[in-house]
Amino acid sequence: MAKVKPFKGVRPPREFVEEVVSRPYDVLNSDEAREEATGNEKSLYHIIKPEIDFEPGTDEHDPKVYEKAVENFNRFQENGWLIQDDKDKYYIYAQTMDGRTQYGFVVGAWVNDYTEGRIKKHELTRRDKEEDRMKHVRVNNANIEPVFFAFPDNDVLEDIISTVTKNQPEYDFIAPDGFGHTLWVIEDDATISHITEEFDKIPNLYIADGHHRSAAAALVGAEKAANNPDHKGDEEYNYFMAVAFPASHLKIIDYNRVVKDLNGLTTEELLSRLNENFLVEKQGEEIYTPKHLHNFSLYIDGEWYSLTAKESTYDDNDPIGVLDVTISSNLILRDILGITDLRSDKRIDFVGGIRGLGELKKRVDSGEMKLALALYPVTMDQLITIADTGNIMPPKTTWFEPKLRSGLVIHKLD
Repeated sequence: MAKVKPFKGVRPPREFVEEVVSRPYDVLNSDEAREEATGNEKSLYHIIKPEIDFEPGTDEHDPKVYEKAVENFNRFQENGWLIQDDKDKYYIYAQTMDGRTQYGFVVGAWVNDYTEGRIKKHELTRRDKEEDRMKHVRVNNANIEPVFFAFPDNDVLEDIISTVTKNQPEYDFIAPDGFGHTLWVIEDDATISHITEEFDKIPNLYIADGHHRSAAAALVGAEKAANNPDHKGDEEYNYFMAVAFPASHLKIIDYNRVVKDLNGLTTEELLSRLNENFLVEKQGEEIYTPKHLHNFSLYIDGEWYSLTAKESTYDDNDPIGVLDVTISSNLILRDILGITDLRSDKRIDFVGGIRGLGELKKRVDSGEMKLALALYPVTMDQLITIADTGNIMPPKTTWFEPKLRSGLVIHKLD
């Protein structure tokens, strides 16, 4: 069962929150972070991307960069830009995008639930990225940024969300990207106990976004336990920070592909090959969006096409085989275009659906890319099924939006 606990959050005073909070470390590069933080000494980028405090081009993995993160984290606390709460609390964090709001609980998640498989993953992690986040957690002795979890819907927890969010929030603002962010602090001991007890009835939590952060936080927690001769199991380092949302609140958006060339084929030869496994229907110059599972849209030579996979090409009883990313990876990218490794092949790039299909058209029309392929988004049910069956999704399958804002709450490991 999912073991969570409240914690003494470290967070900005209300008057500083919009200056402190930032986008997550992994959605922008160093130059973009440097630009966003210009003129703002309170920006969390000084902690999560501390290379911005050095000359452009400084290696973000240089030991002095990690040391700068610690220095800045300490300075933020000394200056009162981050203050630790006086008791263990839970928090409810709401995000609003396009008129839709999702509500999650900010919790301390148990390291053992991760190592023993009750916190389920659906992606592979890269050791170099794990190592980077491990160093960041280790040197700061804190989870500066949360992991993004989903959990099966729970009526009691929904009722708690409904009750708490009737109260005045601690923070309520619209970020520069236009998305709303609201945070409530739960101080009532009975409600705190109720949340802990209710999560204890939930068999599994699911990593929606933040696989590297989860792995790093769990590894540091296990490392601290191994190095403590008086380890009891209730220390703060046995937990890492996550925001856990009911699965029905979340919406996965499409994650699309653009390809540089046709692998030596003409457009006519490509369409002929596609006809073998897809019903190909020309749609014209107007943007065509996939209408349902196993329906794709192709953009090439100024024209949009609908591609519908023939029934013989997929297996709805196979958690991986049923995915449109599997169908397109095997039957289009691999078999026709010769792209076999989505992680490393330089002929392909990926575009999050948040940018719209117009971005696909633009990249093809510019001549940078030869074709674009848009996919119908994966569902939360598919993600949970894959995680429950111990499978791993192909690369670049899920895109969650909005992203969690970093800096609303920080979790110290002592």
